[in-house]
Amino acid sequence: MPYIKRASEETILSISNMFPVLLVTGPRQVGKTTLLQKLAQMQKESGLDRKYVTLDDPDARYLAKHDPALFLQRYTPPVLIDEIQYATELLPYIKMSVDRTRQKGAFWLTGSQVFRLMKNVSESLAGRVGIVNLLGLSDAEIYQTPSEPFVTDSDQLLKRLSSAKPRGLNEIYQRIFRGSMPELYANPAIDWEIYYRSYVDTYLQRDIRDLTQIADEMQFYNFMTIAAAQTSKPVIYAELAAAAGISAPTAKKWLSILVSSHIIALVQPYHNNALKRVVKMPLLHFLDTGLAAYLLKWGNPQSLEKGAMSGAFFESYVFSEIYKSYLNAGKEPPIFYYRDKDQKEIDLLLYQNGVLSPIEIKKAASPGKAAVKNFNVLDPVAKTNAFEGLDSLKAQIGTGSVICLANDLLPVDQKNWYVPSWLL
Repeated sequence: MPYIKRASEETILSISNMFPVLLVTGPRQVGKTTLLQKLAQMQKESGLDRKYVTLDDPDARYLAKHDPALFLQRYTPPVLIDEIQYATELLPYIKMSVDRTRQKGAFWLTGSQVFRLMKNVSESLAGRVGIVNLLGLSDAEIYQTPSEPFVTDSDQLLKRLSSAKPRGLNEIYQRIFRGSMPELYANPAIDWEIYYRSYVDTYLQRDIRDLTQIADEMQFYNFMTIAAAQTSKPVIYAELAAAAGISAPTAKKWLSILVSSHIIALVQPYHNNALKRVVKMPLLHFLDTGLAAYLLKWGNPQSLEKGAMSGAFFESYVFSEIYKSYLNAGKEPPIFYYRDKDQKEIDLLLYQNGVLSPIEIKKAASPGKAAVKNFNVLDPVAKTNAFEGLDSLKAQIGTGSVICLANDLLPVDQKNWYVPSWLL
């Protein structure tokens, strides 16, 4: 199977040079092992021979769980240990090893069950581990174009025009429908429906079954389907619970499992003392639109594009691309959204370096100037007198973007631009 070059390669190597332990987390089948094995092969060509062991192997897992010290004598660093969540007993011994040698990049670890793994990592390897979250393929990886964190600055977007490949409505929805799993692109002959059915079965049986709070796998599957139907919408736990036939606390707990296993992301609302009527509900986005399409039984890209959830899927696709652009660079995505009690919304906000940049997402080729009509709700955060002397809360309003199906990058007005989705 051909290797697809990943945007996070340089990030991973850089973090490996900074920390004794590198941990790559992410959902199942997004290519964590393939990526690290490729980088290990590159190291081998430079004279560094890294051992490899997977804890999917029952014998290796038994040794790691029952005699971790002996395991590390057998697999001495530099080593790549796959699926570390199956033997977290290794983590204290890895800590002792790196404290003794201080060797950078000694241990490369992968793990997919983040909800069980991260607590052990934070307790055992605090200050010794660099963590990279790897999701499915981004457009930059699928089309092999340069990847960098998305910003709304028009100069940066104009520079991207030279490397980006324009795509029309049908091609974009084929991408949305197919999703982000590397195997679907490395081997186009794979049946989409069979692949995602197997993926969901594996997730439910190998990850969810291990959690004591999930008594009924089919009930959790039903909950995942209901969550998929809420993609790009604010989370109302009581409504989710009622639709799934569970309690609101259970809905909150199950949603946190989907977040921890990188199936969904919850976008927090932006709030500031100058904005008085902000709604505090998080916004839900499925991170793999192909998985969401499978759960909701969409059969092909054409029906998805013409269906009632066409706009919601487009919003989640755009969000996912922006989100991955930061993760692949090793950065925390500075993404928020805005909604107030007057029903005024801004789909996404980027807040970094004291600058707040609004983003509206429209499934339209010519959204019109009405697309930016809510951006002015942010004006109070730029006024010094709104903070009663707390000037540190003041923010500058940056360039706004309307991400849409336009054919070109064009100005809406002096402060805002139409940005074609293929430019992300």
